[in-house]
Amino acid sequence: MATISAISTGANAAAATGDTASRLPQKTLGQNDFMKLLAVQFQMQDPMKPMEDTAFIAQTAQFTALENSAAMTSELTRLREDQQRVVANSYLGHSVTVELADGTSATGNVAAVVKDDSGPKLIINGEKHDLSAVLRVESGLVSAPGIAPAIPPVNAGA
Repeated sequence: MATISAISTGANAAAATGDTASRLPQKTLGQNDFMKLLAVQFQMQDPMKPMEDTAFIAQTAQFTALENSAAMTSELTRLREDQQRVVANSYLGHSVTVELADGTSATGNVAAVVKDDSGPKLIINGEKHDLSAVLRVESGLVSAPGIAPAIPPVNAGA
């Protein structure tokens, strides 16, 4: 007959370990969690009916697919953030019309792009605007301050 040891939960467990941060529930399972579950599954299996190879391989493949999916999601999020920065930077120096919160619109040149917690923001007339608020973009001549735009040379021999 197997013996079961007492398990402390809640505040008693946190007080017993002295570490409340490690007792917070995790929202995702990692590779270590999978290995722990697998080890417990091996320990608890009936010796007369061991787990089949195919079940173990299927579980491992499932976990690998889940890990790859999570990694791909993370990479796609980073790609989206990078793409938003590229789009925001492409608006620099252009005349942009944005929709305001009250439903009206404002037009002005994009003077700067700043990074915010929710993504890049366009600075137009001294105010921050989301990329999603852009209604219209007009081309503008962009040149560095104090530098005249280049004039193509005139071919005298033609």
